[in-house]
Amino acid sequence: MTSPRLESDSAAGTEAGVYRTLLESTRAIPWRIDWATMQFTYIGPQIEALLGWSPSSWLTVNDWADRIHEDDRQKTVEFCVSQSQKGVDHEADYRALTADGDHVWIRDVVHVLRRDDGSVEALVGFMFDITGRKQAEDKILQLQRELEVLSYRDSLTGVANRRMFDTLYPVEWAKARATGEPLSLVVIDIDYFKQYNDHYGHVRGDECLRRVAQALDTGASRSRDLCARLGGEEFVLLLPATDEAAACNVAERCRKMLKQKELPHARSDVGRLVTVSMGVGTMLPGAHDAPDVFLDRIDRRLYRAKAAGRDRICDADA
Repeated sequence: MTSPRLESDSAAGTEAGVYRTLLESTRAIPWRIDWATMQFTYIGPQIEALLGWSPSSWLTVNDWADRIHEDDRQKTVEFCVSQSQKGVDHEADYRALTADGDHVWIRDVVHVLRRDDGSVEALVGFMFDITGRKQAEDKILQLQRELEVLSYRDSLTGVANRRMFDTLYPVEWAKARATGEPLSLVVIDIDYFKQYNDHYGHVRGDECLRRVAQALDTGASRSRDLCARLGGEEFVLLLPATDEAAACNVAERCRKMLKQKELPHARSDVGRLVTVSMGVGTMLPGAHDAPDVFLDRIDRRLYRAKAAGRDRICDADA
């Protein structure tokens, strides 16, 4: 007759075997670390298929830490150690190194086991392969960044659009006011562009806009300078930390670069090439100055340049 104790031991062994089979048949990778020794007492065999490291090579927490991507290692280890010391269950996402030098994204879900007296006995958890999810998230973020860039870019000319200018102008205005640096604007209009379109057609007109934009963007060459299309045939240069003389030099450089492109304009009243008129101005913004008022002033200078015969720069009020 079998003793009750043997039957109990046999049942317990069968139950443990069932649990182990269940754990090892999932895609999640179970593991256990003894808190006192910081050694792995168990890690699922699935780890080898995922990372290439055999279960027998996972001896201590140092093996775990060494197999975290160096860019994620310090913050991941510090976070997991601090949370474990507090006895707080936690999750950590990080890139785990594979045996062949590649990496996969892991989500480690950690549960802290405590004794009756509250002391930490062990850490148990599951590793999940979230590489596919991370790649999808990264793709979404990339698309969002691309869409954001496109939303600030003029689709025809490739330079910044009015939205970008309206976003950056008040920022540069506030920065100039805070630092005491001059801020300059150049507002540009292509001379007799309607006549150009009527004569050459809208396809050539679009190409003209692109070529003019290239000349202006090249002329405003510093990293903080902004060339934006305000709409139609009108453009603006936003020139931070630029005094009046330097702004006029930028405007003149843009005119020369456009002239070098030698874009024919048979219906212009100021010559046989495409030209531009420009209004230029510089401001040291004060507490009572307004960016809209300053922009309007430079716009009026542009129209003074047009009224004075076009193909010229106006840098003074009437």
